[in-house]
Amino acid sequence: MTVPAASLSISIDPAVRAACPGLALGIVTADVVNGMDDVALGAELDACAAAVRAALTIEGIATLPAVLALRRAYRAFGKDPARYRGSQEALLRRILKGLALYRINTVVDINNLVSIESRQSLGVYDRDRIDGDAVLLRVAVAGETYKGIGKDVLNLEGLPVYVDAAGPFGSPTSDSERAMVTAATRRILLVVTAFGGADGLPATLDRVAGLLRRYAQAQLIETAIVA
Repeated sequence: MTVPAASLSISIDPAVRAACPGLALGIVTADVVNGMDDVALGAELDACAAAVRAALTIEGIATLPAVLALRRAYRAFGKDPARYRGSQEALLRRILKGLALYRINTVVDINNLVSIESRQSLGVYDRDRIDGDAVLLRVAVAGETYKGIGKDVLNLEGLPVYVDAAGPFGSPTSDSERAMVTAATRRILLVVTAFGGADGLPATLDRVAGLLRRYAQAQLIETAIVA
C-alpha cells in the first residue's frame, strides 16, 4: 500500500509486509519553525521521564507490547533485538538508568517525547534532505551503511530501513546524519513505525500534531496511516 503525504509517497516493501503482517506506519508532514531549549517542552520531557521511572523497570521494558512487536519483527529479519534495539527502548533504558534525556532541538525533542509516551519507535527527518518524492520501508542488503547520528558508520544489513532515491536514511533503531533535523530545518517528515499494528496510531499522530503546533509553529500539517 502506498500513501501520499505532502508530495511524498510512503510504501512498505512486500517482503517486510510478509514478515510483519500487522505493521502500520503513522506519517506526519509539516512546515515548522524549529528552535532550541524550549522551557515548557523541557518540563514536559522531565514530567514524562518521572512518570516512566515511577511506572516501569528496565526488566519491564521487554514486556511492553510495542517493544515486543519490534523485537519479534527484528528476529524475523534475522537481527538480534538485544543488540539492535528500537529507538523507544533506547530512550526508556536511558531514563531508567538515571541518565538525562538529550535535548537536541524542538522538533527532535517532540519526537522523543511522543516516542516515550507512546512506547513506539519514532523517527523525524528533514524533508529537504530526502532525495525525491518516494520513500520505501524495506530490509537493508549487504553492504548498505550510513553515518549514524552521533555514531560511527552503521552496518545496516538486515535492518528495516527507510530509503529514498539516494539510499537508506533512517531506521527504527538509529537514523542517519544525512536526513537529520537541525535548527535550520523548515519541513519535516515524521514516521511512527508500529510493528504491532495501527491501534492507538491516530491518537499518537494527533499528539505529534498538537505539540508541533504548540512548540514549533507548525503549519500545513498532514497525517496519514499506512496499514
